[in-house]
Amino acid sequence: MSASVRDPAMPASAMVLAAGFGKRMGALTEARPKPLVEVMGRALIDHVLDRLEKAGVATAVVNVHHCADVLAGHLKGRTRPRIVISDERERLLETGGGIAKALPLLGEAPFVLVNSDSLWIEGTTPNLARLAQGFDRARMDGLLLIAATASAIGYDGHGDYAMERDGKLSRRGERGIAPYVYAGAAILSPALFSGAPKEPFPLAILFDRAEEKGRLYGLRLEGSFLHVGTPAAIAAAEQAIRRSGA
Repeated sequence: MSASVRDPAMPASAMVLAAGFGKRMGALTEARPKPLVEVMGRALIDHVLDRLEKAGVATAVVNVHHCADVLAGHLKGRTRPRIVISDERERLLETGGGIAKALPLLGEAPFVLVNSDSLWIEGTTPNLARLAQGFDRARMDGLLLIAATASAIGYDGHGDYAMERDGKLSRRGERGIAPYVYAGAAILSPALFSGAPKEPFPLAILFDRAEEKGRLYGLRLEGSFLHVGTPAAIAAAEQAIRRSGA
């Protein structure tokens, strides 16, 4: 796939979260990492990296833990974007800790964050381009891609966020239902990680902190969000992709 002309608003670096166990996939992830589970005959992480390449992102930092050698071997042949491995073989650092460890590899500018299993069917304008154009470092520590909970394919949860008219996000209460689910992609400022815990921690802690400061925003996904969390969700995602002609 040839890279597109890079939008100057697009961050040069991306963090791809790929270290988890993918336990909900059952036998599919016993001997391979979830990012190598296939949808439409292509590994999940390759779908993600293809999208980053098309967006003009130059470098993708990928963290590894479960079946790390298998994933690192798969990525060796990739040249665009350039792959840099953030090694968590000795200790899984969770989502927040994994990014904090990788910050020196990502640089001092805002960066794209994508879950290695984050899939969607694009609308008119690519969603990563929309994120890049919408991110304002002066006002935001994070701009999250969010999708309508009710129409997310393969998702059966209660959503994650409500969104105000100006785009500010507020997390749903413990027993509540939220109209939007985090779609696994964002643009983050390194400032989000100022004072981050030293131990492994989930990224949600920092999202909550940014929300309290009024610096967590959302952008509604154009197209269809595909939540590929289980073997059954793979079939649902493939059906949706075939119907869309994507």
